[in-house]
Amino acid sequence: MRVECAVQLRWADMDAMRHVNNATYLTYLETAREPWFEEVLAQDADGMRFVLRRLEIDYLSQLTFADGSVLVTVELDGLGRTSIRTRERITAESDGRLVAEAVAIVVHLDESLRASAPLPEALRERLAAALPA
Repeated sequence: MRVECAVQLRWADMDAMRHVNNATYLTYLETAREPWFEEVLAQDADGMRFVLRRLEIDYLSQLTFADGSVLVTVELDGLGRTSIRTRERITAESDGRLVAEAVAIVVHLDESLRASAPLPEALRERLAAALPA
């Protein structure tokens, strides 16, 4: 399961050093993670909630306004008992260079208990079948 999302750089994304602020990379990742979850949960969306538990990011190259836009890729990377792990990449569309790599862990939430809950079996089976070999 993989989603790609183009994101236009905005002047407001720049910092005083005239490159994209490091925190803005997280927004780019989130922008692609949302449609990825829409695809993953298409059959099970009612009543299912997830929260971001962990995000690791490696900044590999700076972005400037001249880069124009980025391509953000999100793909399934692993499953836990209560969690889903994604691998996420940001690539500059100006020259194809990889600018950041990230791993996100999202946890299935039982809102009534305000605690993590096991992934529903039907979702787990569908995701397990889509895991890269």
